[in-house]
Formats: sequence, C-alpha cells, structure tokens
Amino acid sequence: MNGGAANGLPSDGTGVVELDPWLAPFKDSLRDRYSKVRKWITTINETEGGLEKFSRGTEKFGFNVDKDNNITYREWAPNATQAFLIDDWNRESHPMKKDPFGVFEVVIPARDGKPAIAHNSKIKISLITPSGERIERIPAWIKYVTQELAVSPVYDARFWNPPANEKYVFKHPRPKKPESARVYEAHVGISSPELRVATYKEFTKNMLPRIKHLGYNVIQLMAVMEHAYYASFGYQINSFFAASSRYGTPDDLKELIDTAHGMGLVVLLDVVHSHASKNVLDGLNEFDGTDSCYFHGGPKGKHELWDSRLFNYGSHEVLRFLLSNLRFWMDEYHFDGFRFDGVTSMLYTHHGIGTGFSGGYHEYFGPSVDDDGIVYLMLANEMLHQLYPEMITIAEDVSGMPALCLSLSLGGVGFDYRLAMAIPDMWIKILKEKKDDEWDMASIAFTLTNRRHGEKTIAYCESHDQALVGDKSIMMHLCDAQMYTNMSTLTEFTPIIERGMALHKMIRLLTHALGGEGYLNFEGNEFGHPEWLDFPRAGNDNSFWYARRQFNLTEDHLLRYQFLNEFDAGMNNTEQKYGWLHSPQAYISLKNETDKVIVFERAGLVFAFNFHPTQSFPDYRIGIEVPGTYRVVLNSDSKQYGGFERIDSGTRFFTTPFEWNGRKNFTQVYLPTRTVTVLALESTL
Repeated sequence: MNGGAANGLPSDGTGVVELDPWLAPFKDSLRDRYSKVRKWITTINETEGGLEKFSRGTEKFGFNVDKDNNITYREWAPNATQAFLIDDWNRESHPMKKDPFGVFEVVIPARDGKPAIAHNSKIKISLITPSGERIERIPAWIKYVTQELAVSPVYDARFWNPPANEKYVFKHPRPKKPESARVYEAHVGISSPELRVATYKEFTKNMLPRIKHLGYNVIQLMAVMEHAYYASFGYQINSFFAASSRYGTPDDLKELIDTAHGMGLVVLLDVVHSHASKNVLDGLNEFDGTDSCYFHGGPKGKHELWDSRLFNYGSHEVLRFLLSNLRFWMDEYHFDGFRFDGVTSMLYTHHGIGTGFSGGYHEYFGPSVDDDGIVYLMLANEMLHQLYPEMITIAEDVSGMPALCLSLSLGGVGFDYRLAMAIPDMWIKILKEKKDDEWDMASIAFTLTNRRHGEKTIAYCESHDQALVGDKSIMMHLCDAQMYTNMSTLTEFTPIIERGMALHKMIRLLTHALGGEGYLNFEGNEFGHPEWLDFPRAGNDNSFWYARRQFNLTEDHLLRYQFLNEFDAGMNNTEQKYGWLHSPQAYISLKNETDKVIVFERAGLVFAFNFHPTQSFPDYRIGIEVPGTYRVVLNSDSKQYGGFERIDSGTRFFTTPFEWNGRKNFTQVYLPTRTVTVLALESTL
C-alpha cells in the first residue's frame, strides 16, 4: 500500500499527479477514493483477517465437502426468515440455521462414508420470506448448472463433486507474463465451422494449435461464466461461479487451460462484474425476496440499456462475493488473469449511457463518478496482483479515465492494460466515409499513438461487436459481395479483392506496430472471415448458420483466406522476434499526405507503408536513425501473403549518413502501391 512513499512519491493516492500534472486540480478526489480503499482494507483486515482470507469465500459459502465426506452448505439471504436445502425435491428435508449476519447453514452428514448428496444431483434452496411466501432459488455460489432447453430455458443447479479419480489434475505450470501481449479473443461455442455449439474439448484439439501457429501468446475466452441466453454473447451472467455447461464439464475447461499452458499460452477470462442477468429463477436477482440483496434497490439497481441488474459495490457481502469470484477462477481453473467487461458502467453513475466523453478531466471526477465501483476495481486489482504477480488485468473502458492502468500505490485503479477503443471506431469511420485518396495519414497516426503516458494500451482494428449481425467486419467493408464470388484463386483477382486484401494486411500491421503495448484480434478476423456473427434466436429461426467461424476456409488451398491467415502469423512472429509491443513508442519520421506514405521506427525496425491507391514509388527516400545494412523481414506483397512479389526480399539496403526527415541517415526503398515493408538491420536476422 505504501509503494508510492517508498519511491519518494506521495502515499496518499496523489502519486499519479507526478506522471500526469493535469490531474493536479483533482488531488482531493484522488485522496478521497484512495482513503476509501484504505478504509475497506482496514475493515477487511479487522473483521475477516485480511483480503487474502476474505477472498476465499468459496471455502465458507456454497457447498463444501470435508475429508469425511460431510457436506456443509451456507448461503447469505438476509431477508429470508427460513431456508431449506432441497435435495431429491423434498422441500423440508434439510432445514437451515440462520446466523446474526443473515447467513443460513446446514451440515449434511456422510452416509456410509460417502457424501449424502450424489455427484451431479439437482439441488435448490427454498426460502421463506417475512410475508410467508416460499421462493426457490439456485444457490448463489453454485459451480455447475445445466440447461435442458427442450424442457425449460431455466437452469438446474448441480452438486458438482466428482470422485477423486475423475477429477482433472493440472500438469503444467502457468507461463510467465509475456513481455508483449498478443491476444486472441475467442468464444468456445462458435469455434467450429459446424452448425452447433462447439465444446471445450474441440477447442483444445482444434483451436489451441491454430492460435499457437498464428503467433498469439494470450487467449481471451469469452462467454465462459454461465449466462442465461446464448445470444447474449456471454454478457448476461446468472451463475458467477459456474463454467458454462454448453461446452462441456468443468474438467474439460481445466484441460483446455492446462493444455494451453503446456504450449506457453496465457489464458484470460472475460469477467463480467459490471452487471448481472435479471433472471429470478436461475440468477441472483431478488435472491432473498428483495431487489436489494446483491444489487442496489430501486432504479439505481437497474441498467436501462442492458436490461440487467447492477451490483452494490459498497456492500461487504457483495465485495466478498465478487472478490472470491476472481480468486475462484484463478485457483480452481488456473486462469492467468481477466479482461473486465463494461468497466465504464462500473466507473460512472450514468454508466456511460447517453454520454460522450470529450477527454476533459472534469468528466472523470465529481458527482457522476461511482466511487464504490472505482474502489471495488482498485481492491480487485490490488488483491489479484499481490496474490498472483504474473497475472494480467485488462480494462474495457470507453471513457479514457486517467490512472486506470497505474498501480494503487500511485493512486491508480491498478489495471495492466486498457483497450484502445478509439482505434476500431477510426478504421470503420474511414472505411465508411473516406475515399482511398482522402485518407489522412497524420490523423491516422495521431489516433494510433494518442495514449496516456505510462499506461499500457492494447490496440485492435475491429471489435467482436463489429462481427455481429447488422454490422460489418473490416474485410466485409472492403470487399462486400465479392467475398462470395472472388476469394477463390480460380476466379479473377479483381481490383476490389486486390484492394481488400492489401488494406486488410496494412491496417492490421499499422495498428499492431503503432497502436499500443499489446494487440488483440477477434477469432476469424485474422483471415477476413466472410460472414457476420448471429447467434441462434427467435428472429433467425434458431439457426446456427452464422453462429460459427469457418476456419476450414484457411485450409482450402484454392481460397485466398489462407494468405491473410499466414500474414497474421508472419506479423505476430516478427513481433515475437523483435518485440515492438514492449518497446518505447515509435518515432514517426514521415506522414506524407500527397504520397499517402507513413514511415516510422520501433524496436530497431523500420516500417514503410504506402497507402496510395494507384502510385508505386521506386527509390523512395526514407530516414533511418541507426546506420547499417538493412534487409526485408516482413513484406505484405510477398506471394505467400497473396501479394505480387514486387519487392525482392534478398535486397540489401545501405544507409547514407545524411539527415533526412529528422533522422541521421537515409536509404532508398521501392514502395509498391498498397504495401508495407519492414526492414531490420542485417545483424539482427
């Protein structure tokens, strides 16, 4: 907690001002939120024995089986007057005792040395409210729930307690935190060309080798926390401790993560603590008969846009539940960290609804800020980074709040990375509104490099939302109908397909090399997946036609998707070798609006982009800081990437000691239209 003071910086939460002097007028707000975190930590230390113990809530709540196979079940339901565990559908068989803190408990002794409740049995809790009404709920801390859609959309809780010889045993240690985060965002259910929900086991077998080949080192798994409705993309959570049974068993997910670790891949969970499903029968909503058990009561507890419930982050028991939830996914499944969804909603009382953020600092402080939400995120990041020093947290925040990715000791919120949400917006805006000869090189370069000093950013060209029905991916914007007629090598290489493939590669590499300290891609987008994403729902006759990713397209050597796929691998593997993502921000030596050329240096590499739609430039002079002999290490015009092989990869480029574009040396390169060439010193090859 006092890291700031140890570094000679203030220890009152205002250390961030040293990094960002624009925060100086808001020192009081920074001190205030920091003191609230300290107050919570003191309270938890005094009442619970510290954050580490407090966040092991699964050892107290839910179902726990001791060494003698006695089962203890505890549940927090302060409004209820009575509670019964329902097993075998006998509503009175297991009455529970209530303590002064609203926690009900029952111990079910072993029978003949075995647990009295069989593995995978259906269970419920039955509660009596003060009015005498009986309500039935799924246990809040349940670790496995199943859905039989043919019977009902409502989930059944299951007592998950496999015999020891059937439990998955982890074989591989967690990989170290990568210096460069190259993130592959994936959804298990759609990770197959087949018209159905894919499984954890299939993902392990088919997707992990693909992700490894593509050069990604971090997998971000969406829609794992159990969600009521498949078409919600995983964002309406009803059981926070349950891995979705749509894709298989908890042990299947453990095998997936362990296998990934064996391949050196880090696995992050897309965690949704910003809101919860409003389902009553199989969610947390109205758990004890009130609307304010886990959530804020009344309108404050409802998210207008998402039609979901909002947690009360100022509640002791809600903090226990959410912090323990993070610990559970780390300890039980060996995840390596989290991408926190909907952080903007947690940071502000308006939840980002109807609010445009101008970047003015007054927007990040004051009455519209949800102090409890910020304090929860500060606590969560502090706890996670103390317990798991190699773990990673990523914030999905639209607002651009300062200090989001600085440590708590400085007064920051503590995330490792933030998503660069302005970048995909920029690319779509350009593709929709600008002709190719109107692209503004300076504006593009500014958006890609406009990030907070000292805070790490993950750049991406297009979000998973852009793959959804009604929107378009970058490749669909570029090629549209011709993706269905001219992506075969047996058909004409039309100007539209030629342009589309060239710009798809250039947009990706420019974003990768210039846009941040990490890079993210949503599965399928790496090869220009031809169709949008639309989950089975009433509006499409429950069809799986669009709820799949057609990876088979990259394996058909008569299709051009293979070239985009291989360029993605080439791009990531070049980064792996030279490490531009964890190098200082690029030095941009040229943004030429007439030639449509951008040249920059990062990690000792020289990147030369020619976005001109018709002109190629022979002997184009570019500035280079470090003298020497350079060679091509990546080139989007290579035949293996579907190009024309206009650039001879064997060419050696010699520098001349003459200042050019603010660099000490220059060399001359051939820049064909719509290509990017990356040069490295010959000595580094």
